[in-house]
Amino acid sequence: MADETSGQKSKGIPPIPDAAESWARQAWTHLESVRQATPLIQCITNFVSMDLVANVLLSAGASPAMIHAAEEIPDFTPQIHGLYINVGTLTPAWLPAMKAAAQVANERNKPWVLDPVASGASGYRLKACLELLKLKPTVVRGNGSEILALFRGSLNGTSKGVDSLHESTEAVEAAKSLAQISGSIIAVSGAVDIVTDGERVVGVRNGVPMLQKITAAGCSVTALIAAFVAVNPQQPLEATATALSVFGMCGEIGLEKAGGPASLRLQLIDALNGLDRDTLHHRAKIENM
Repeated sequence: MADETSGQKSKGIPPIPDAAESWARQAWTHLESVRQATPLIQCITNFVSMDLVANVLLSAGASPAMIHAAEEIPDFTPQIHGLYINVGTLTPAWLPAMKAAAQVANERNKPWVLDPVASGASGYRLKACLELLKLKPTVVRGNGSEILALFRGSLNGTSKGVDSLHESTEAVEAAKSLAQISGSIIAVSGAVDIVTDGERVVGVRNGVPMLQKITAAGCSVTALIAAFVAVNPQQPLEATATALSVFGMCGEIGLEKAGGPASLRLQLIDALNGLDRDTLHHRAKIENM
């Protein structure tokens, strides 16, 4: 091997990058692709998150559209590049629109991402999330308790409202099994974000605890995943991991200037808008587990 490496150097062939460098390069490629392609992302998301979701997508270079009326889906959804569904303020009137949009996305081979907010908080909410899961989302992103509720298909103390009772690392095996059963990429947010396709497991260590103090931060990172997957539909696991890393590192950058959650929200958006390649390469913390 030493001789082969020496030969590569003598011929001017760069050495194969290590895993961390490879992940950083992918993260920059995905962010640049979003900025260049400006993918149209339809967001059927909750009332609390709409503002931050739209601003995060815009700052990343995507084009958000808050279209949730069932009557508009046949005309609008075929035009999108990606779909984001969030059940945070779920109502019976919205669920049919979510299902219809997911079905159109599937028919048109458009990726879509599900955020099963507080999936274990009530029987109605869990049933709705399980029905959406059957429609084969490309990616499902939730906290440990939300993913455990989906995997178990029952409440059983898996939820404290929208807050998680479980660390992401406690849900790794459930996430792997759920990925195998559903065919979706499963992402579990926490101190270490976990991403799995049922076989591979990737860990993302970017982020700051204060992001938990910002309403809709989790909703917004799921929307960012939708944008990254929209421009990289053939590699949804990689796109999911890099989106989580980019969002987390922008939280880190924002916290350096912020005085609290309110200013962190603003600084996060600015950091995402201004993120450059050198900073991303320096800060990306993605690893194969």
